[in-house]
Amino acid sequence: MNEQRNLLLAILVSVAILFGFQFAFGPQKKLPDGDSEFAEAGNPPVPIQDRTQTPSRHQAELSVPVGSEAAREVVLGQGARIPINPNDDGATITGSIALTGGRIDDVILNLYQENTQPDSPRIVIFSPPETSQPYHADFGWVADQDTEVELPGHETVWASNRHELNPSQPVQLSWQNDDGLRFEREIAVDENYMFTITDRVINDGDRSWVLYPYGLISRTDEPKTLGFFILHEGPLGVFNGTLQELSYDDLRDKSGDTVQSTGGWIGITDKYWLAALIPDQTIPMTGRFSHRSTAGREKFQVDYLLEGKSLAPAGRIEVTNRLFAGAKVVTLLDQYEKDLGIARFDLAVDFGWFYFLTKPLFYLIRYLTGYLGNIGLAILSVTVIIKLIFFPLANKSYVAMSKLKRLQPEMLKLREQFSGDKVRLNQEMMTLYKREGANPLAGCLPIVIQIPVFFALYKVLFVTIEMRHAPFYGWIQDLSAPDPTNLFNVFGILPYTPPEFLAVGIWPIAMGFTMWLQQKLNPAPPDPMQAKIMMMLPIVFTFLFARFAVGLVIYWTWNNVLSILQQWVIMRRMGVKA
Repeated sequence: MNEQRNLLLAILVSVAILFGFQFAFGPQKKLPDGDSEFAEAGNPPVPIQDRTQTPSRHQAELSVPVGSEAAREVVLGQGARIPINPNDDGATITGSIALTGGRIDDVILNLYQENTQPDSPRIVIFSPPETSQPYHADFGWVADQDTEVELPGHETVWASNRHELNPSQPVQLSWQNDDGLRFEREIAVDENYMFTITDRVINDGDRSWVLYPYGLISRTDEPKTLGFFILHEGPLGVFNGTLQELSYDDLRDKSGDTVQSTGGWIGITDKYWLAALIPDQTIPMTGRFSHRSTAGREKFQVDYLLEGKSLAPAGRIEVTNRLFAGAKVVTLLDQYEKDLGIARFDLAVDFGWFYFLTKPLFYLIRYLTGYLGNIGLAILSVTVIIKLIFFPLANKSYVAMSKLKRLQPEMLKLREQFSGDKVRLNQEMMTLYKREGANPLAGCLPIVIQIPVFFALYKVLFVTIEMRHAPFYGWIQDLSAPDPTNLFNVFGILPYTPPEFLAVGIWPIAMGFTMWLQQKLNPAPPDPMQAKIMMMLPIVFTFLFARFAVGLVIYWTWNNVLSILQQWVIMRRMGVKA
């Protein structure tokens, strides 16, 4: 059995382990069954809100470029609004609530910027329907389709008892129809990203009604996504303790799919940001994912509908629900899950198949970051800890490789002697392995066992917001972005910007060099063509890793350095030339 077969076997076993963990331990994921629509189940449908306008109309109304910040500010200044945290410079979020429609459609994250430049714009989560990228949340009531009653909608103008919303001062909106129904909506916000919406209806008329509470999040057009297979971006939710994820393409194909649940949540996620509806966790709900196209644009919507509530004359009904609109900070999601009883809220962060490894690794990195003061140092420290945990396994692997390297001259002689008789060659090779106590598989299996841990660490560094815009040392100001230096303009000396596929920085070069060094310590493939292919791999991986987050490249480089040191020491002890 030659080294090439060992490599292929290791890859196959690795894939089997990955998929085995996926099905055995990963968060369960499935699509909604989609057997029925709300209307078919006897309940009124949640309205698909359609306030999309074409870009040309935007420009005609605003007389400024549609996608500009000025256009958004013009829209925000056109109607009555309740500002959020207007007098708090240190507030986590700012924005406003539109009194027309009573919707939450303006949320800005003050702690996060689009890039690392000091004057970079802050991250905008929600924008009004009249802007270029509409994204908003709405709550309300619907009635049975055969019931004639005027309910507040997207054109309803609410009255407010206050002129601003902040954590110590909720606002109360009110509106009354001609049937004697008074609608009240109290909106509160905490110091972070959670809104609490309490909707109540008071019946001053002489007729009974049945009304159904709903909540929805509407997003116009598919946002720009990474499109990376290990990261989910798009609609998702937790129903009956099970995570369900749909891509935007899934939503186009399965629009209107519904799912029943008691407790849980439903929303839309980006890599670092989340908008999620959290209904009363004790009331059965029907969640829905929907899509439609109108005026040349797409509308994606997630919503829920709760059980109908009977409203007798002189009676009142009330429901309290929540909206999360902000950054996916793991510790904060965990705190909300604990304090508010939100089922598996932490799964908004795509921890992936190895959840049981990924999340503990995240908390270890977070702890070390607080102790060391830099997440880059924490990554290096965690790599050392992982190497220490797997030290015995790695030792067995490197000892096996060292034995094979020591036997390589004899193996080459056997290949030359029995080049025309593969059966005899294999017999002699097995005899050599048995006599010298060498096992080719011993070098593969310990590495395979470590794959889930290394993949989990990779996942932590890729999906958690803590690494975003986190500086390291020297020229690295953002561990979540590629290395900004470039070999092909002599690291900035030449006034030339190479194409993206040639953007190879210092850290990717260091990673490729350590990979090459590690190859030199391993037994070389006996076949010259295989050897040339293996020698090309460091170059290929250098260009591949050049566009990865530099935090991941630093981790991989440091891991290679530790592996090289460990393997070199073992080879010296065994008398093998390094």
